[in-house]
Amino acid sequence: MEATRELYWNIGHGAAVLLPMYLFTFVALGLLIWSGMKRLEIYRQGKPLDRFGNRGERFANLLKNALLQSRVLLVKGPGFAHGFFFWGFFLLFIGTIFVALQADFTDLFFGYRFLNGDLYKVFSLVLDLAGLAAVAMLAGLFIRRYLVRPKGLETTRDDAVMHALLFAILITGFVIEGARMAVNELPHDPALAAWSPVGLIFAKALSGMGEASLLALHRGLWWLHFFLVIGFICAIPFTKFRHIFTTAANYFFADLGPKGALVTLDMEGDAESFGTANLKDLTWKDIFDTDACTKCKRCQDRCPAHNTDKPLSPMKVINQLGEVACTNPEANLVETVSKDALWSCTTCRACQEICPAAIEHVNKVVDMRRNMVLMEGEFPGEEVMAAMDNTEVNGNPLGMALASRGDWAEGLPVQIMGENADVDILYFVGCYASFDKRNIKIATSFIHLCAAAGIKVGILGKEEKCCGEPMRKMGNEYLYQSMATENIETIKAYGVKKVVTACPHCFNTLAKDYRDLGFDVETEHYTVFLNRLVEQGRLKFKKESFDCTYHDSCYIGRYNDLYREPRALIAAAGGTIREMERSGAESFCCGAGGGRIMAEEKLGSRISVSRAKMAAGTGAGMLVSNCPFCMTMFEDGIKGAELEGQLVPRDIGEILLERLTP
Repeated sequence: MEATRELYWNIGHGAAVLLPMYLFTFVALGLLIWSGMKRLEIYRQGKPLDRFGNRGERFANLLKNALLQSRVLLVKGPGFAHGFFFWGFFLLFIGTIFVALQADFTDLFFGYRFLNGDLYKVFSLVLDLAGLAAVAMLAGLFIRRYLVRPKGLETTRDDAVMHALLFAILITGFVIEGARMAVNELPHDPALAAWSPVGLIFAKALSGMGEASLLALHRGLWWLHFFLVIGFICAIPFTKFRHIFTTAANYFFADLGPKGALVTLDMEGDAESFGTANLKDLTWKDIFDTDACTKCKRCQDRCPAHNTDKPLSPMKVINQLGEVACTNPEANLVETVSKDALWSCTTCRACQEICPAAIEHVNKVVDMRRNMVLMEGEFPGEEVMAAMDNTEVNGNPLGMALASRGDWAEGLPVQIMGENADVDILYFVGCYASFDKRNIKIATSFIHLCAAAGIKVGILGKEEKCCGEPMRKMGNEYLYQSMATENIETIKAYGVKKVVTACPHCFNTLAKDYRDLGFDVETEHYTVFLNRLVEQGRLKFKKESFDCTYHDSCYIGRYNDLYREPRALIAAAGGTIREMERSGAESFCCGAGGGRIMAEEKLGSRISVSRAKMAAGTGAGMLVSNCPFCMTMFEDGIKGAELEGQLVPRDIGEILLERLTP
């Protein structure tokens, strides 16, 4: 006899079953659609935003992240549990579709059954194993949430409803299967029963019951199982279950532009206000993000501000915005989130890179800062206001005289563009490498390395202004655009073909943000540029062995995915890296980003101290970086952690120069 089973066994397949079954199904689906339409009204409170172009790429993102759970799996433990639960439940859903397709369409109208023979055996085995995986992973997630709950993991009634409903659906499904097999397959076709191994366990456990009891149990649980599924569908819009749709959709709506680039405001238009103060200032995507959030706290776990006891949780910011959207649309968003929380952000992007729902946190924070700065004239401290004033007057936040910006290069093999613009590259030095004594070593090392490779380098000298990035991330879009416009006009006037900079913040700004203002000159970070020279054989080094640990700057790493080149340069000089626990994409911020380089760190503990302790924990003794901001913060952090003499901060360029082969 060919392997198969009777669908709707013991239930019947007449109108008395099909009519109520499909009536309740359509009612549940109708409620789901109606509730979805109501939520659309919430999203429409935000401003328009085009996130529908490049549909092919968007659908690819959706499939990759939803079906393959790519972003979820970034965190191995709970990520794998959620991933395997999803795949198990998804296969059960597909199996249900196959059953309905055969029983209520192909067999009903055409007398065609495809769930037969070997296909049925594989079908039974796959669904049994999928159900087992789903139950096991759900149990693991239950234990994590309720028995060994990590610090900061919020648990609400939603979570209890979700676990209870999913467990009930899965377990009743297995009991139904076991009751059917105990009557049919176990006594009559044990070979077929072996293809449903989990059902077989339940069948053997139930085999002591009489046939009448098994039939009654099967029929009663079948309808209970059905109404549990209906309850699941109805609960989706009103619980965290809605992330099934909103998170998947968020993959489709992800920003496809340059990673981390902010929206450039039209400062010359007739806008009455700038930045975000109320819900109407957000885009519909900002509000949609709040529905995609699952409160998994991954963003919070990685936030350097939150981890140093500051009043910022990226997760809470998103959920506070969601509460305003649903309950109090007129509320002031800055006051709701709190100014201290907003000023604490370092814009390190750790929250966005790890978020399984592709939520965009940083732009929301910066937009609220823009409102505070541009509309209220408010800054986190007088020192920040002084830095802004210094930038307006002298073109740098340090208050140094503009005319002295190129003094560091005196006597070095470098051209001042105003005197001789016949160069191979323009070195955009940045403020800290121009004026800070410690960071001037970064600039001089780069010039000497270029000279050794036969590269003619030019600098703007007193014509260079701050790239404007710290001001922009702090919310002062007007000052940023002023600085950017002057730099762009100056660089273009010299016909520059390539710009290289050692500052990750300058690099990210020139390579991405300046594009909105008409800048189209190729821009590279110096680690990429130098590594190419090494690969071409134009730079060679003595491989003197040394141990170090390496800090991935946020604006080189997470913003630009440059992890290989800096490590390759360290290896070329003979270095062995002892990686910190928080490295690569998981790197911990130095505390300087988001304009915080200009601000005193008054709340919680110092981020730079935490990072210095992480570096010291490797036992390497040398902390290597490629960012002037980071070098400044590390000196402060090492002192604050009382690690002087135990941990020495070094720039990659300095190390290379010491080992340069003539």
